[in-house]
Amino acid sequence: MASPNSNGLEPLLAALSTMQANVERSQKSQAHEYLEKFQKSPEAWTKTHSLLSSPNTIAEAKLFAATTLKGKITYDLDQLPRESLPSLRDSILALLVSFREGPRPVRTQLCVCLANLAIQLLEWKNVLDHVGSSLGSSAGDCILEFLKILPEEVTEGRKINLSEDELTVRTKELLEDNASQVLGLLNQYASSSAAAAVNPRLFECISSWLGEIPAADVVNSSLFDAIINGISNDASFDAAVDCMCMILRDTREVDEYMEVIQIIYPRVLSLRPRIAELAGSGDLDAYKGITRIFAEAGEAWVVMIARLPAEFRGLVESVLECCGRDQDRDAIALTFLFWYELKQSITLDKYKQARIHYADVFGKLVDVMIKHLEYPTPDSADEADLFDGDREQEEKFREFRHQMGDVLKDCCDVITVTECLGKAFNRIQRWVSTYGSQTTSTSVPHWQELEAPLFSMRAMGGMVSPEESVVLRQVIPLIVQIPDHEKLRFQAIMALGRYTDWTAQHPEFLQPQLQFVIAGFNHSSKEVVRAAALAFKFFGTDCRKLLEGSVMELHTFYESVLDNLPPDSQEEITEGVACIISVQALDKVHSMFKTYCDPVIKRMMSCANQAKTAQDDGPRLAVAGYIQLLTVFVQNIQPYVSPQQENPAVKYCQEILPVLSTIAENFTSSTPILERVCRCWRYMVLSYRTAVLPLLPTLAQQLASGFENTRQGCFLWATDSVLREFAIGAEYVDASTSRAIYSFFEQQAFAFLRIMNDLPAEDLPDVIEDFFRLLIDALIYCHQQLLPSPVCQHILSAAISALTLQQDAPLIAALHFLRDLLSYGTEHPNSSNFDRQESGQAPRNSPQLQQAVKQMIASQGEALVRRVMTGMMFSFPRDCIQDASGVLLSLFEILPLQSGVWVKETIGMLPAGSIRAGETDRLMNAVGMKIDAGDVRKVRVLLQDFTTSYRRRNVAPRDGLGRLEATRFRFNG
Repeated sequence: MASPNSNGLEPLLAALSTMQANVERSQKSQAHEYLEKFQKSPEAWTKTHSLLSSPNTIAEAKLFAATTLKGKITYDLDQLPRESLPSLRDSILALLVSFREGPRPVRTQLCVCLANLAIQLLEWKNVLDHVGSSLGSSAGDCILEFLKILPEEVTEGRKINLSEDELTVRTKELLEDNASQVLGLLNQYASSSAAAAVNPRLFECISSWLGEIPAADVVNSSLFDAIINGISNDASFDAAVDCMCMILRDTREVDEYMEVIQIIYPRVLSLRPRIAELAGSGDLDAYKGITRIFAEAGEAWVVMIARLPAEFRGLVESVLECCGRDQDRDAIALTFLFWYELKQSITLDKYKQARIHYADVFGKLVDVMIKHLEYPTPDSADEADLFDGDREQEEKFREFRHQMGDVLKDCCDVITVTECLGKAFNRIQRWVSTYGSQTTSTSVPHWQELEAPLFSMRAMGGMVSPEESVVLRQVIPLIVQIPDHEKLRFQAIMALGRYTDWTAQHPEFLQPQLQFVIAGFNHSSKEVVRAAALAFKFFGTDCRKLLEGSVMELHTFYESVLDNLPPDSQEEITEGVACIISVQALDKVHSMFKTYCDPVIKRMMSCANQAKTAQDDGPRLAVAGYIQLLTVFVQNIQPYVSPQQENPAVKYCQEILPVLSTIAENFTSSTPILERVCRCWRYMVLSYRTAVLPLLPTLAQQLASGFENTRQGCFLWATDSVLREFAIGAEYVDASTSRAIYSFFEQQAFAFLRIMNDLPAEDLPDVIEDFFRLLIDALIYCHQQLLPSPVCQHILSAAISALTLQQDAPLIAALHFLRDLLSYGTEHPNSSNFDRQESGQAPRNSPQLQQAVKQMIASQGEALVRRVMTGMMFSFPRDCIQDASGVLLSLFEILPLQSGVWVKETIGMLPAGSIRAGETDRLMNAVGMKIDAGDVRKVRVLLQDFTTSYRRRNVAPRDGLGRLEATRFRFNG
């Protein structure tokens, strides 16, 4: 790397060179660490200027210097004497003059530097005039770029070290007060030359200022002509499209902007010929751009389209044309939101006439969508790979089809589901009459034209009423006779699965469909088999009453196919037969439960025996899979039984409980098996509720010993369901049982605390998450026992220890628990368990519980504040910051003065030099003022802003380093 003529830059240049070189990772890591420290150091001010000023510095190093300077101005301006800031401003302006022709990335960063300095240099009042005169009349693009960046940086002003009041005043000075001047400058620039009028930078600048300059002012100026012309210019097309869409969004308040819309609308319609022109050009990006304009206009003016359907029909037809001509299906997704919002409007009673007016448009839209649903036709006769090996394109197409299915549902709302189904039916009929006779066992001509309407029927299935009596009676007999082509069979089975609710009301159509689906289990295609399993689940769920008498017949079928299915399909077919068992007469439930599940248990035990000596995980995973099938039965077989009767499902659960206990005891190191066992136990409680009482002693003992022996969080997860179901006050639960359950919970809590004492928190993230989620429910259902008990102090200590973690899930669980716990130190805790009084208000929390929480906070509040603030400043993931600041808010609500002391002590422990002079005093004075004023909630904002600012300045990496690790940039001048 060339060296500038300055002393002291050699280590910096060497580190920059290392970041771009092909060297060992350890060397890059050292260089990265050095550069990160450099970016935050005071010496970076002078050295970045040296790099930028030297003609010998390569472009990549200059970009790093400019990016570093941006970070210094944003976060470290206090490192400079206040009186030196005008000199800094002048030096940046001088650098901009030298970089006004490029490289553009460096120029952009310098413009950001100048904008951020302008925000903070409050005494600089004539910013635009000063920048313009300094850069000169020939620096058109440079001035435009600064003007574009200024509003963007002001909008992001919260990262700047200004008070809210200062930022508000400065925003007005820089933006609102300059809006008319900027509009005049842009008009003047656009009229200066033909090239200027189509300069993409001009349109980017207009877009940036549209938040300050009213759209009406732009539309009524010569700039609007420039934007329209820019859409016809290849170089400026993208920027002009963005600008036009910004203007359209600004006119969403149609009553306010009616006069402006009347000017814009004909100009937008004048672009309609470009749809056909660009559709034939092969320029996909340009076609997306023109589609975007019409779609954005439709979204912005959807209310006017509904009010004045005749006047705005041209716009709706233009959007439809964009859809119809999009042969590559690359732009059509841009219109989906418009069709949805138009449907939402015109299906309102007051816009009934618009619904009638646009019925033909939505009818054509159905045809367009079904046509676009077709798979591509392969170039060769080989249909094995329709996307030439492009898996990403294939996945994109699959996702896209489901989005189009949503549009078809919108069409059903507008022109009725019968008409939409009729269009699909007509296509199926047309295919049968045209190609049906040409079909052979090995060839199905133009199958795409049949598969697409089948998919559309599947997509519209959720819209069809069980009372539909026109189309489905004709189309279902056709579907069950479609040719045996993999994709056709798959789509036909999936479509039938969507109409099982209808079939339940039309039993005469059940058997042909069920036979068609069952035949799919013998298909050579795995996809068809999966579709058959899913469809069978829906038939079992919705047609269970019709299939009640076939339960033994289906058992033979179930046994014959179960072992040949993948795990997901096993669960689906199991859910189907379980639903059929659920409607058996009460005296048959136990025997049917046993008939279906005993063979599953036999398989499970066989795999368990193999697992003892197996070298791989296959048999253990098979055991877990069979336990999951038992859980599916438990979830779905829930007969209604009065509290005085024995529940036949619980009777069977009693029989299999020892088997599951044995499995859990024999596979203490297999997480999948333990999780599935606990899930099964959990659903026994959830499905049969207090009827599961006979199982409770054994179940509680197994959960307690299982957690003690395995340290797996799934045992706590299952414990949670027991705690909720048998808490004090639960229906049909006596007080002695509830007390026993609370003792069982405390036993689990002590076991967890012993584990936390033995192992570091980072080794237990899943267990910690499950424990604190259990505790959240324990606070709801058992707060009267938990809060005064000695174990609660230890639990609070464990929660504070858990805050050292950096994973989202356990941290969020611990923070949620802390917020709920602290809320019991107030009159109205975060609990849903309180009974409502006649007034509808929850009674106040008892003074005894409030005092118990305050005593805990008095003894551990300092450690809690320190850990929370440390996390917010250094380690917490972004998603945890809100909950962490919520913990601090709760502390200030309970003990405001003491919490302020703890916060100040915590800040005092931060490294020297990481806090600005006087920053702690300003923060604590502001906190004190909010406490005195009784506005404690504002303290949360103050602390969150302080910790965020500290983290940005001292902890978070600055911009620029990631770029150096890549290959050299290509710089556009």
